[in-house]
Amino acid sequence: MTTLRFLGCGDAFGSGGRFNTCFLIRDGAVGALIDCGASSLIAMRKFGVDPNGIGTILITHLHGDHFGGLPFLLLDAQLVSRRRALLMIAGPPGLEKRLHEAMELFFPGSTGIPRKYDLQVIELEAGARRIFGPVAVTPFLVKHPCGARPFALRVELGGKTVAYTGDTEWVDTLIPAAQGADLLIAEAYFDDKPIRFHLNHATVLANRDRLGAKRIVLTHMSPEMLVREVAFEAAEDGLEIVV
Repeated sequence: MTTLRFLGCGDAFGSGGRFNTCFLIRDGAVGALIDCGASSLIAMRKFGVDPNGIGTILITHLHGDHFGGLPFLLLDAQLVSRRRALLMIAGPPGLEKRLHEAMELFFPGSTGIPRKYDLQVIELEAGARRIFGPVAVTPFLVKHPCGARPFALRVELGGKTVAYTGDTEWVDTLIPAAQGADLLIAEAYFDDKPIRFHLNHATVLANRDRLGAKRIVLTHMSPEMLVREVAFEAAEDGLEIVV
């Protein structure tokens, strides 16, 4: 059985007291993270998720609320959780350099400490499907300036497909990313207010049939959105659903 748990579904600013973006997709004992925002390790502790149970981390784009938890997670693996198994992190081109810089900024000298586990950082290319053990991912180029190419992701695990828009304004590449997915997680930062480089509720609703996903859950909502009624399911921190 494939499940998806929202460890964090908030925006960059903690609206509603929510953690930064971090989704756990799991099939039995196999678990992968989709994004790892700055607060993700805290969320994992809160919801009883063992970091050593995560084999793969998939990153949509290089903003702190989507990848900023990686330095903490990697140091926890070395110093606290005592990880021994391989950890694979895959994301946009530039991920390896940005991760190195972030670790040295937050914890100077940390990149020079020998790890007791193997770490692989893989840079994805738009449209190229990659397989990491039981997890497959296909990235789609979207529009959200972050100093590197931003992606929507189409993730396959346990015979199920989960698509995630990441942060982006509307682009037509979201259609093949979401088409036929068992679950689409869609950003909905505002209701109908247009804002550059972000999706809103009205745009997701207007394109529901074109997206073609079997189920849509909204995430990354502003304070305005958190008090509104919406046409789809809305994510909450800790919510777990069967895909």
